[in-house]
Amino acid sequence: MKKHLILALTTGLSLSACSPSDLSVQTEQTSPSVVDYQAKGIISKSLPEIVEALNNGEISSEALVTLYLDRIEAIDKQGPRLQAVLNVNPDALILAKELDVMRANGVIKGPLHGVPILLKDNIETLDNMPTTAGALALKDNITHRDSPLVAGLRAQGAIILGKTNLSQWANFRSEGSMSGWSALGGQVRNPHMLDRNPCGSSSGSGAATAASLAAASVGTETNGSIICPSNANGIVGFKPTVGIVPQQHIIPISESQDTAGPMTKSVKGAAMLMNAMATTTPDIDYTSGLNANALKGVRVGVLNFAKGSSSQIIQRFDTALVDLAAAGAILVNIDLRPKAPEGLGKMSYDLLKYEFKDGINTYLASTSSQQVPVRTLQELIDFNQANSDIELALFDQSIFVSSQSMDALESKAYKTAVATVQKATREDGVDKLLTEHNVDVLIAPSGPVVPRVDAINGDVWPNSWPGFGSYAAQAGYPHVTVPMGDINALSVGLSFIGTKFTDAELLGFAYAYEQQTQRRIEPRYLANAEDIPAIADAMKAKSH
Repeated sequence: MKKHLILALTTGLSLSACSPSDLSVQTEQTSPSVVDYQAKGIISKSLPEIVEALNNGEISSEALVTLYLDRIEAIDKQGPRLQAVLNVNPDALILAKELDVMRANGVIKGPLHGVPILLKDNIETLDNMPTTAGALALKDNITHRDSPLVAGLRAQGAIILGKTNLSQWANFRSEGSMSGWSALGGQVRNPHMLDRNPCGSSSGSGAATAASLAAASVGTETNGSIICPSNANGIVGFKPTVGIVPQQHIIPISESQDTAGPMTKSVKGAAMLMNAMATTTPDIDYTSGLNANALKGVRVGVLNFAKGSSSQIIQRFDTALVDLAAAGAILVNIDLRPKAPEGLGKMSYDLLKYEFKDGINTYLASTSSQQVPVRTLQELIDFNQANSDIELALFDQSIFVSSQSMDALESKAYKTAVATVQKATREDGVDKLLTEHNVDVLIAPSGPVVPRVDAINGDVWPNSWPGFGSYAAQAGYPHVTVPMGDINALSVGLSFIGTKFTDAELLGFAYAYEQQTQRRIEPRYLANAEDIPAIADAMKAKSH
């Protein structure tokens, strides 16, 4: 199976690790050689706590921005070199000072007044920063235009602190790709364990949020690219219903599946960002349903068919079920996967390639010819080949080449693919499960324990994948992940999936679970698994 499609098409995973009884020893001890890079003070807090500190006068926006810039320099550019931030806004401190003056004069733009936010570097902003998708061809793509979601953040007073690294072209360039790698930014490192996959494509946003490089970040998802890095980096990630957050001025893959979404330390933080970003639903307050009792009496569909085969993940999932019941949820077992039509996997892949070719041609044609040397997908392919020492040093551009061969969106094959995929994942998929089992929400593990970064083989994912995120992505339905524990210091999450436009309710359910459990862990910046003493000891020979 094509590696980049594992996120899209598989749903189970088999991993092995130590027994649960050993886990407390492994996660509580750290090698003496490990340097403490953990955030301290206000920047270690969640977005709502940072907002409260700004409102109470405990810190100024200028001081807060300075702390984040210093931390980016200390651990992203130096120290463990997370490489999660591609560009810093050169005007961030100026903007912070202006917002501090406004606050002093009694003028508050909105709930995010003076809050520093990072954006994935496929989202355009009018600030003096390029929007690159991590690609050499777009290194000078300064558009001076805000995506609507950025305009929404700015209207509420947010400061765009910078742009995050990503899997280049949102992980839609090669079937042999490395998640988290871009030609401009190098390889994003997972702050929990530096040799582990940060997952893609919003890898930099996930790592930056977990490592406290900003108050929160924004990612984008086509199929798994918010949920997987949130699972891997131990944070809350929310993929909203497609269309709620406008996709204008965001480098595209798929018009039917693309959406931006918040990546934060808390569910409330995600809801606060949604209030700013979801400019198509200005009358909805996404924080309104955040109640610790939101799960009481709620029928929760437990997707047993999607929990995978890893004993450690299953144990965390079983604990999550106990927590959900304690929060008042009514658990309903769902054992059978929806029957998929023959060829669904190929159709879903083809759909993305059709839409990518059309979308990227339109986007490139809209850029400035003086700044961007390519105007079409074919010219981009040729540019990469001409700069193969940089662009193709680690893997090819097979998806680009395959996409270039696709017909126009008017073709019968494309229209058939869209209709088939959406029917299978909507009325015959998520909606059918919700209706037939009379449940309000579906839950499953969010994904695997991430493997190592592998520059030789590219992404090496297990043969199966826990979770049901591909259906939510292909349907365009909302999906939120919340940390449910860790396995050998690597985080795993719990997914909540609902039908179209149930975004606020889904955030409420996730909030109630989060308040019941509080299982987000701080990154430990371990070099590898052998920085855990019990694992290091087990790796040594005992015969002498």
